[in-house]
Amino acid sequence: MQDFISSFENYLTNEKKSSKNTLDSYLRDIGQFSTYCKINGITDLSQVDTSVIDRYFEYLNVLGKSQCTVTRVAASLRCYFNFLSKNNLCNINPIIKVKKTAAEKRLPEILTGKEVLNLLAQPSGTDYKSIRDKAMLELLYATGIKVSELIEVKLTDINLQIGILVLTGSKNERIIPIYPAAIKTLSTYINSVRPAIISDMTEERLFTNMSGEPLSRQGFWKIVKYYAQKSKIKKDITPHTLRHSFAAHLLENGANLKDIKEMLGHADISTTQIYAQLMKNKYTQDYNKFHPLAR
Repeated sequence: MQDFISSFENYLTNEKKSSKNTLDSYLRDIGQFSTYCKINGITDLSQVDTSVIDRYFEYLNVLGKSQCTVTRVAASLRCYFNFLSKNNLCNINPIIKVKKTAAEKRLPEILTGKEVLNLLAQPSGTDYKSIRDKAMLELLYATGIKVSELIEVKLTDINLQIGILVLTGSKNERIIPIYPAAIKTLSTYINSVRPAIISDMTEERLFTNMSGEPLSRQGFWKIVKYYAQKSKIKKDITPHTLRHSFAAHLLENGANLKDIKEMLGHADISTTQIYAQLMKNKYTQDYNKFHPLAR
């Protein structure tokens, strides 16, 4: 099974051109599943069927894994077995008949426009940290980028005059517009704050921690949680919530699904279509709540 994992790694790296975070997550998930199989006497792929995978999800739930983790593992296994099936490395694709977990079925949490404004208003001070934090939150909502992308954005990736963010990497280049309020906040940060907090003048990253060192995903997660608590918004707000809200709000206001896909950097439009489902559910709920003949 390890030989197949090596082949899968080559597929993710050379064909899918997956990001380092995706590659690490998928390989870790498949490696843990392989270990689970070995412990339970399953040494050959022909022994892996739908019931084995169902039991593995039950095992993850017993371990207390979060819905987010279970969803990611499901995505990893689906990609892995689809790869094996496509390359005739397994006779039957066992993932096809696996029912979607409750975590996978759950649509992402999004903020309303008022809630976004509330959250973005929380870093209200004039100190360096408040200005930096506001700039990060504004950029995240303005562009819908991932946290892993945010902490790696370079100063040269931002063009304040034109008002765009240009992301380059292993995948296609993405050019994402930035709204005026975010440009203003970023301009203040770049011109007045960043030079004062970076410890190395050759530092390329747009954002660092307050010591001028690279900012971690965990560090930014804590920043978002802090302002989420201050906002008193009664939703589970994570850094990804702003990405979801970015996509949902664009779609709600008439943006093309294909354009949203390109801005988010999704490889497949089926991933982006979850936001269409989200909007459909929202409108159905509003209809049932407010239409006099629907109650």
